[in-house]
This record gives sequence, C-alpha cells and structure tokens, in this order.
Amino acid sequence: MTFADHIIRFNHELTFTGSLPRGIRVMNPFAENPDILAVTKKFYKKFYDDDRTRKLILGINPGRFGAGITGIPFTDTKRLRNKCGISADIPETHEPSSVFVYDVIERYGGVGPFYGRFYINSISPLGFLQQNKRGNWVNCNYYDHQKLYRALEGFMIDSLRKQVSFGLDTNTCYVLGKKNARYITQIND
Repeated sequence: MTFADHIIRFNHELTFTGSLPRGIRVMNPFAENPDILAVTKKFYKKFYDDDRTRKLILGINPGRFGAGITGIPFTDTKRLRNKCGISADIPETHEPSSVFVYDVIERYGGVGPFYGRFYINSISPLGFLQQNKRGNWVNCNYYDHQKLYRALEGFMIDSLRKQVSFGLDTNTCYVLGKKNARYITQIND
C-alpha cells in the first residue's frame, strides 16, 4: 500500500463513537458528504501515491471552512483549486489558516516538494462545533472544554498511532499552536 492508500483508508474509516458534552457536535466531512472521499482521494493520489517517509505537522482540529469542508487539513476550496489543481463541487470557502499554511508551502517550493516531504493533519482529525448563545454552530477546539478533551483523548491517541503506521518520521513533530503543543506534549509523555 502507498502512503496515499493508508490515508484514504484512514479517512474512510474515521469515526467518533464516544459521548460529547452537551451543545457540542462532531464535524466529519467524510461521513457528512460522500463526495469528499472522492475529492480527498484525488488529492492524496496526486501528492502521496508513493512509499516515502514524511515528517508530521499537527494542527488542532479541522475548522468548518477548511478541512471541515474539503477533508484536507489546512486546505480550503480556494487553495484546493488554485494551489493543488483539484476542483470539487463543494461550497466555496475561505479559511484564514489555509492562507498561512499555503504561504509556507509556497516558500518551501510548492505543493509537490512540500507534500512529498510533509504530512499534515491534526491531533484530532475530526472537527467540532458548539452552539453559541444565539443558537449558531461555531468552531470549537478540542481543548476549549476539559470535558471535550477527556472525551477525545483516547480517540486522538488511537488516531495518531494509526497515522504513525503510514510511514511517518517520528523523530520530530511540528506542532501548530502553543496551546496545542502543550496538549500534544502531555499526550506524548
């Protein structure tokens, strides 16, 4: 199996079956939109269809305008189309963190060289939404609520172990976000 095949299978099987705190729901683009599996398959076959070892970059969890829509970490529909050359029939989105990550990718030499060396995901590969006082569903990070973190800890550890088995270089992990780094260090310890 190629690195791409491992990721595609992981995404296809990705589910959270635990209990979440009241007012929080899971965001799983692979289960919510069947077209996302086809979109992510195109992306991963294009950039990861080999057996190279890659370095790991970990974010917090998918947001509702990036990976929560595209299924690809730190990639909104604009960057998916304009930087990765993959168009999809999904709602147009703009994710600010995607702008930063793709600026880094561009400075590294572009999507081909970058994705040939790095694998990006999040400590929690599924995102979360919480209902605010106005009744709107907004982004929620796994560490925003201690009850949420405790509910997810086993799921996150299991997800990381599965991803390490794809062929990741575990000597160094690049972590996005100071608070995220504290939690990842705690889990790693």
